[in-house]
Amino acid sequence: MTPHSKPYLARRSQPVTDATTEGDLKDTPTEHTPLMRQFFREKAAHPDVLLFFRMGDFYELFYDDARKAARLLDITLTQRGNSAGQPIPMAGVPHHAAEGYLARLVALGESVAICEQIGDPATSKGLVERKVVRIVTPGTVTDEALLSERRDTLLLAVSRGKSGYGIAWADLAGGRFLVNEVASEDALEAELARLEPAELLCADEDGWPVFVSERSGVRVRPPWLFDADSGRRQLLKFFGLHDLSGFGLEDKPLAIAAASALLGYVEETQKQRLPHLTAIAVESGDGAIAMNAPTRRHLELDSRMDGDSKHTLLGVLDTSVTPMGGRLLRRWLHRPLRDHDILRRRHHAVETLSGPAGETLRTHFRALGDLERILTRIALRSARPRDLSTLRDGLAMLPDVRKGLDPLDSPLLDRLSAELGEHADHADLLESALVEQPPVLARDGGIFASGYDTELDELRTLSSTADQYLIDLESREREASGIPTLKVGYNRVHGYYLEVSKAHAAKAPTHYTRRQTLTNAERYITEELKAFEDKVLSARERALTRERLLYEQLLDTLGEQLEPLKRCAAALAELDVLACLAERAQALDWSRPQLTGEPGIAIERGRHPVVEAVRSEPFEPNDLVMHDERRMLVITGPNMGGKSTYMRQNALIVLLAHIGSFVPASRAVIGPIDRILTRIGAGDDLAKGQSTFMVEMSETSYILHHATEQSLVLMDEIGRGTSTYDGLALAEACARHLAHHNRAWTLFATHYFELTTLAEPGSGIANVHLDAVEHHDREHGDTLVFMHAVKDGPANRSFGLQVAALAGLPREVIGQARGRLAELEQQSRDAPKPAMTAAALDQPQQIGLFAPSSAALDALAKLDPDELTPRQALEALYRIKALA
Repeated sequence: MTPHSKPYLARRSQPVTDATTEGDLKDTPTEHTPLMRQFFREKAAHPDVLLFFRMGDFYELFYDDARKAARLLDITLTQRGNSAGQPIPMAGVPHHAAEGYLARLVALGESVAICEQIGDPATSKGLVERKVVRIVTPGTVTDEALLSERRDTLLLAVSRGKSGYGIAWADLAGGRFLVNEVASEDALEAELARLEPAELLCADEDGWPVFVSERSGVRVRPPWLFDADSGRRQLLKFFGLHDLSGFGLEDKPLAIAAASALLGYVEETQKQRLPHLTAIAVESGDGAIAMNAPTRRHLELDSRMDGDSKHTLLGVLDTSVTPMGGRLLRRWLHRPLRDHDILRRRHHAVETLSGPAGETLRTHFRALGDLERILTRIALRSARPRDLSTLRDGLAMLPDVRKGLDPLDSPLLDRLSAELGEHADHADLLESALVEQPPVLARDGGIFASGYDTELDELRTLSSTADQYLIDLESREREASGIPTLKVGYNRVHGYYLEVSKAHAAKAPTHYTRRQTLTNAERYITEELKAFEDKVLSARERALTRERLLYEQLLDTLGEQLEPLKRCAAALAELDVLACLAERAQALDWSRPQLTGEPGIAIERGRHPVVEAVRSEPFEPNDLVMHDERRMLVITGPNMGGKSTYMRQNALIVLLAHIGSFVPASRAVIGPIDRILTRIGAGDDLAKGQSTFMVEMSETSYILHHATEQSLVLMDEIGRGTSTYDGLALAEACARHLAHHNRAWTLFATHYFELTTLAEPGSGIANVHLDAVEHHDREHGDTLVFMHAVKDGPANRSFGLQVAALAGLPREVIGQARGRLAELEQQSRDAPKPAMTAAALDQPQQIGLFAPSSAALDALAKLDPDELTPRQALEALYRIKALA
């Protein structure tokens, strides 16, 4: 154990019941059996995790661990034997099938300590020694069976200080270690939404934001593990450095604190060196287009609200061939870049691969495995023989890949071709060492090809020719002794022997040594047979031992050149992503976007990539034009008319352009973008006690505080969660603020037709609408046909009743609604009201927010500041300001 060897806090542990009392764990009473005392010792050191306790061919769990595992894994709970006078609840899983059970537990967020037999049962006196050799946790898994193939499994640590938060995250399976610092809770929440860690480490302190403390996979740690000064010393020791300036970390104490806490946790759980973590990369938030958690959720980048991942942007985009390519594409999608130079190089590479060169590259990649994770397992010495054969095949393919890239004119492809490197020595070594199809497990032997090692070949030859040798020996001894019934035999107790019947025992040569006497026969051994026996009986075991040694040496050799191999794997992953984007551009008729330094967005015949993919009928393309005199579009039209689809498609087109992809449009010219922010859809957050309207207002508040002149903002139906006048006032105030204060590129969909009056000359606001047409059919009555075409100007009606009819409301309900609508419209004509302009909103005849300023004083008088939460106080302040 390391000096901070108390990895799990007691307050997080499961209650100890039955025989596993606190006294049992601390004192280990002598009345317990030696085996159970051994169990209690290891369990006391790891109280918060399930303990897989190795006993022969099984991993056993005892007491509360057994009960919990039986429930989670649906395995049998039994009671066997006694310890301290009590029956022992236990459950077990076969060690050869443990990976499957571990995968299920990790998927449920559980951690498991693996307690192995470290002594040899054949040579141990008394009880075999056992100890925990590693702890499998959701964020530290590296075994292939425990990992999601196309999603990174991340461990993340977060520290905090006066200047904000430090974040460190590691993909142990891929060998990546990154850090960042953010200044606010909002930025921290956005990073957690982007990274989606499987496990999150934070200090055991009060005051953490709810989105941290209540997140699944949180593990609290002692606060002193997040100290920047001691953390700096730990990082220097781990990486063997004199300072951290090479990593760009010297002026980032919060990132250092988080990184050291993460590294300490990994060392505790893995209990081995981590040679594949060779550097820390600082990931600056300034290099990416910012998206907060609601934006990622609303745009459905890789997951829908119902959990579906197929009908998402990633589902449409990901045709990458390799798992490591799929993971890289997901990272690109969640971190669109702002650097136009990098993006132009990607666009050019995609264009270059949009043809036979790209398809040839993808054909090569179909024989390529997950080299990134294989190299990690080599570094951790957990690689299996078939991992090495996959690496062999991948390295053998490199010359063909480089040959295909050489004639292509692309700076990015040239760089990636160079980063592939020359690995002929490793390719030749693996080709000569391994059989064509190695076994799954190293312990089974049969890994190495004939001719690779002379000693191994001799051992194998000895074992394979044993039968013929015994036949020849039996024939020679019969002839030499004159005993026609002499035969060579073997049993597990006495080994090899020469058997002579009692009738011929007197003829046994003098150099025969009696080994066993039977009723009807005598059994003998000779020096020659004894020597042969020693060789043959040990040949198999010696061959396996020799193979284990050769395998370790092979891992050592590969591990010495890990960094060039990792760069090669990274280059292959990026080539896979670029070829994937090229294939999508061709298959889906996407075009290369143009990124410019001039502010504005101009998209011609844009389409929604996901909706187009799932629709059987053709998708209606639409244009988007935004410039300095046209920064906000107020979008009106009927429900189901396509307003949300239109807004989302433009956001996705902008996002795709900023990952290096072509876009679903005939032309797209996009200026600088720093954020994409959305407020779309309705939903409450019962866990936080927030109504649908409160969620809407919280998300709107975030946008109003963070949007800039370079932000793309999508606002859908603001104000619908409250009364008509309140909602209308809020919607208009938000629109004016975005247009005049934030000056963001804004798509503002609304059902308040009154907002169309905002489009005044010089306001930077314009009206567009999506239309629908009523069609009368004698058989089916009036029907509504949505045109899905965006046109300039405001809509002239909402078609609410028609949409309700399409939804299946009873005819009598629709009829009553039509009658009431006619009455309301007549009342409106009889008592005309002024247009809902800013001046009209101040008229004293309106209620609620629109009362005269004395209402503000009345509202203020009714407040009791001591009874208000901070959020309620802020809401009251906004309300009183509106009244005033």
